[in-house]
Amino acid sequence: MLELALPNSHALAVMILILVALILFTRESIPLQTTSLLVLVALSVGFTLFPFETDGRALQASDFFLGFGHKALVAVCALMIVGEGLIRTGALEPVGRLLARLWRKSPAISLLFTILITAVLSAFINNTPIVVLMLPILMGVAIRTGASASGSLLPMGFASILGGMATTIGTSTNLLVVNVAADMGMGTFNMFDFLGPVAIAGFFAVIYLWLIAPRMIPERQAPMSGTVARLYSAQIRLDKNSTVVGKTLADAALRVGEGMRIESVQRGQGVFINPLPDVVLKPGDRLTTSDTQENLREFSRLLGGTLFSGDQAVDAQHPLSTEGQQIAEVVITPASRLNGVRIGNARLRSEYGLRLLAFNRFEGSQERKSPGLDEVQIRSGDVLLVQSTPENLRELKATADFLVLDGTIQLPSTKKAPIALLTMLGVVALAAFNIMPIEISAILGFTVLILSRCLNWKDAMSALSTQVILIIVSSLAMGAALLKTGGADYLAKLFVYITFGAPPSVVLGGLMLMMGILTNIVSNNAAAVIGTPIAIGIAQRLGMPLEPFVLAVLFGANLSFVTPMAYQTNILLMNAGGYKFGDFVRIGLPLAVGLWLVLTTVLVWAYAL
Repeated sequence: MLELALPNSHALAVMILILVALILFTRESIPLQTTSLLVLVALSVGFTLFPFETDGRALQASDFFLGFGHKALVAVCALMIVGEGLIRTGALEPVGRLLARLWRKSPAISLLFTILITAVLSAFINNTPIVVLMLPILMGVAIRTGASASGSLLPMGFASILGGMATTIGTSTNLLVVNVAADMGMGTFNMFDFLGPVAIAGFFAVIYLWLIAPRMIPERQAPMSGTVARLYSAQIRLDKNSTVVGKTLADAALRVGEGMRIESVQRGQGVFINPLPDVVLKPGDRLTTSDTQENLREFSRLLGGTLFSGDQAVDAQHPLSTEGQQIAEVVITPASRLNGVRIGNARLRSEYGLRLLAFNRFEGSQERKSPGLDEVQIRSGDVLLVQSTPENLRELKATADFLVLDGTIQLPSTKKAPIALLTMLGVVALAAFNIMPIEISAILGFTVLILSRCLNWKDAMSALSTQVILIIVSSLAMGAALLKTGGADYLAKLFVYITFGAPPSVVLGGLMLMMGILTNIVSNNAAAVIGTPIAIGIAQRLGMPLEPFVLAVLFGANLSFVTPMAYQTNILLMNAGGYKFGDFVRIGLPLAVGLWLVLTTVLVWAYAL
């Protein structure tokens, strides 16, 4: 039986910090970026105040910021930008058009093609833009056929995660595991080195997602498919007998209540006054506001004014009208500039031309109407029911801030699409044939897209995610601290101690299972980076080859099927399809368990464990 001594104080402190960080990563109220920043600060300050020597030198605070220049982060960022080039130029338009035609002819075969195409694309392109590409197509099919999209959205989303497991560049998690293992002296994985195990497991997963999963998913409706009152713009004209004439705008607001928002005050022909609280109201003033018909009439009654639409008083012969207005659902994308912004500060009306009607978030809350939401912070995956003009909604589709779910399929198309597609193929080929490392070929591809004007700098920067960058950097910092203080070796020893006497195949399966559980609770990148040095330590203590244990971490960290918070595309799907938390458990748990069993079996057989 192995002896298990206590770790040194620095290793123990690092393990406690990692445990706290993993707990904070699960808290929806704390942005992942904030937790990542706190980790970096804690490590740099802690090792400055309490130095620790390793390999004859003290760990420096700057050691924990090396992740900002790590080749894995460079590759992830460059690949996100190259993937954005494919979307922006419409290089994937033929795929969308093909799927749209197929769905009209044969839904069953179309679902299979959708799953396969999504998986293949996700092996080379970041999952999120692929899901963003597919969502409007599947929503449009559901709207045209009158069927629910719930039977196709979840299989498509899970196929994107499945495809991402197949290559070293499929997900940022893969890149991190491969690079961290290489930093520790293990041989580098080539791009398709673990395609075989994923293809074998993927065969069974595709059959499950195509034939079984859709029948297990209850029919769900989009979260805001019910009726909602449209908003109307109108003016309330004050006459000399109005109750608020001679009083300030603040007094008028108090009389009506918090529900009324004055957008402008018109005093005379073409003269507008800023609606400041101390503005004194006069006879003939027109107060412009927007609300439902019932509320506008009530506002007019309370203020003692007359309701106008344009130059015409509102009556039975001249009712309020929303001609030229359309209601649509828009989803906040992971790349949106509005992430973390309060609704009251988002300037939806002034900057985007959107009137917010209702709001929905996946965390079990019911649909909420727009009044009273000013303090709510917008998050990726939130669904907003908005009212705007068709022209404005079409323009909105060209931005990276929103995904418009109006059922139409309008994919961008430019003459630059062939350049973007060839650039992506070149990036993959250069890395696949070992001509240059993926971080170099991806940077080269990024440069080609900028020089050829397939992307401008604004589009390129919008493809980057502060959340992803900070999580990767903090995860690398935690992994380095765990490794250099001896914490990784201690945890590897602890794992071997717990599984003492068990066959290597059981130890391997247990490691993958542990990572699979962890990735559905916390950040998969953090789980992967922390798990990789532990896996290498376990293999070394067992005298086994390193590769299967590192792959166990990589595969386990990609089993992000069981909870909606396990992967950012899961949240997009949950809101867009109206899924419940239990739907992910019902469909994702059998898929994750099946993949775990098949992948464990294949690794044990391939490496003769």
